[in-house]
Amino acid sequence: MMRLLGVMISRPIAVLKTSMYPTLFRRFAEGMLSGKPHMSGDEKRQTELSSFVMREVQRILAQCDEARQGEKAAVVPSGSASNDLTAVAAEFLGRLEAEAARRLDAQACEIASRPLPDHPLGHPVLKDCSREGARIAEWAGPVAGSTRLESRFGIPRSTLHWWQRHNDVIAFRRGSRKHVFPLAQFIDGRPMPGIRQVLSSISDPRLAWLWLISPSPLLKGRVPIELLKEGMNTEVVASAAQALSLVQSI
Repeated sequence: MMRLLGVMISRPIAVLKTSMYPTLFRRFAEGMLSGKPHMSGDEKRQTELSSFVMREVQRILAQCDEARQGEKAAVVPSGSASNDLTAVAAEFLGRLEAEAARRLDAQACEIASRPLPDHPLGHPVLKDCSREGARIAEWAGPVAGSTRLESRFGIPRSTLHWWQRHNDVIAFRRGSRKHVFPLAQFIDGRPMPGIRQVLSSISDPRLAWLWLISPSPLLKGRVPIELLKEGMNTEVVASAAQALSLVQSI
């Protein structure tokens, strides 16, 4: 999406003189409308966002038609068409990012407040979690501290801390110094590949994990962490970068 708009902004005159500009915007709108809702069954919210995108695209197409008609009627000063088109594209990008950020922020809060099933990701809930750890587990799924990971899964603390320093695992702060780690990110006692790349795009560990365990419209409704388990790292990381571009103002 960003690459497409970047082309429109960097080459405004060439696009304006051809019929490609409305075609590109229509294709962009069709791509936005083809995605599935962020949460299954949330058709109303998806319809509202789709309507917003379509209205913006139609408004920009109308402005482009007026600009082309104006070129035929009079000679415009050099550079004016470029400036106008750049402003239109930049305005559209700003509107779309602001609307998407607002909606995704609301969805994230809603997801975090919903209770999860007892075993949402295939791990038994640890009975001896502290109260704070239990609150984290309500939205993040089963978590464990370094002591529990070492005793139950044989992961040495030194290794776990090395992974944490290098962003190979996602950790949530519990209390003033301790951390807990979502169990679903480990496969055979090791973090699944791709976590580091996700954290490089979404640096906030809570937002990164929430994105990983939620169905993503950028992945046709699939859950990113399930794709990581299947080894589809490239697809997941690329989608994470796109998600970040939509929520960068959060």
